[in-house]
Amino acid sequence: MQKLVIAGGGQAGFALAAKARSLCPDSEITLICEEPDLPYQRPPLSKKYLRNEMAREQLYLRPEGYYADQGITLIRGHSARKIDRDAKRLLLDTQALAYDQLALTTGARPRRLPPAVGGDLPGVYYLRNVQDVDRMAPEFQAGRRVLVIGGGYIGLEAAAVAANSDLSVTLVEMAPRILQRVAAPETSDFFRTLHQTRGVDIREGIGLDRLERDKTITARFSDGTAQEVDFVIVGIGIEPNDALARDAGLPCDGGIVVDKYGRTSDRNIWAAGDCTRLPYRENMIRLESVQNAIDQAEAVAANMLGQETDYVPNPWFWSDQFDVKLQIAGLNTGYDRVVVRQAARGGQSNWYFQGERLLAVDAMNDPRGYMIGKRLIEAGRSPEQAQVSDPDADLKALL
Repeated sequence: MQKLVIAGGGQAGFALAAKARSLCPDSEITLICEEPDLPYQRPPLSKKYLRNEMAREQLYLRPEGYYADQGITLIRGHSARKIDRDAKRLLLDTQALAYDQLALTTGARPRRLPPAVGGDLPGVYYLRNVQDVDRMAPEFQAGRRVLVIGGGYIGLEAAAVAANSDLSVTLVEMAPRILQRVAAPETSDFFRTLHQTRGVDIREGIGLDRLERDKTITARFSDGTAQEVDFVIVGIGIEPNDALARDAGLPCDGGIVVDKYGRTSDRNIWAAGDCTRLPYRENMIRLESVQNAIDQAEAVAANMLGQETDYVPNPWFWSDQFDVKLQIAGLNTGYDRVVVRQAARGGQSNWYFQGERLLAVDAMNDPRGYMIGKRLIEAGRSPEQAQVSDPDADLKALL
């Protein structure tokens, strides 16, 4: 009987455990969760859960009885501390677990402001887990003032929820424009306009010098201005939790390096989800998405049990802000042209090309554009750019 141990109880860890059980009814599976909660979904944390529109139990991927029914040993509230590769044991804070195959699904953590800047002051919040949201939620009272630091998707989603809760919202982004790292100017322009029309004060090209705490928080910015706020939300990206692997001597490069099967340099240790750096086309990348966490974890589960199937990501992402659903297919890395297509009822899709090759699509309230773009990308087909930009052209004909 194989002993499969999974370190990390997020979306990837759960998906890996569930898939391994379906493929091998006789294996001994242990899933280790650092948090005390049952494994849960994270996307609703910054949306419905923060708005108190979803109960905590609704976040759970499965009820508690599922794990016993499936014969999955669930260890909650304990963290993995060290891998003894020679003895094939995973050392926790309270016990040691022997394994035949070990999977690292340790996820990622929010990038924090340095303490010298005020990153640890009371009233400064980071958004990654359910405890973070529980601490932050009482601040969301109409009329209060919030500063959001970071103009990526995490910061913009938090700003949208705050504005919908009748808070006074200021968002600062150090880069020249919001979403600069992940999207084209056309997508940045769309979301800047969306937020500004809903009352969010967006300030681009402005860094934070420091936060000072008295009865309220004073934020001092790189342009010499200052602003008094009641609390701060920091959304400046995430960092992979790869210390466990790195300390065990496994190659890490901004994430745990894995091959096309999800295997590390140790034939008995695997990794999946936000903590990994994996092959994609000609590059090694890290994908921060629920879809990749699930798909990669399920592929790794099969490969741990003896299959040798390549994991080929088909990246897709989404973000909800106000009444706009953004859906993204593909990766835009290396694009040299963006073709904009206007859709019905104010929707829009931005199509990324490298030469004539379609790389990715950002679709804002344009589910049809997203669906067709995604199918084209997955099939390795590229449409005529003139057809894409023509709002009267039938997108379905592109297939």
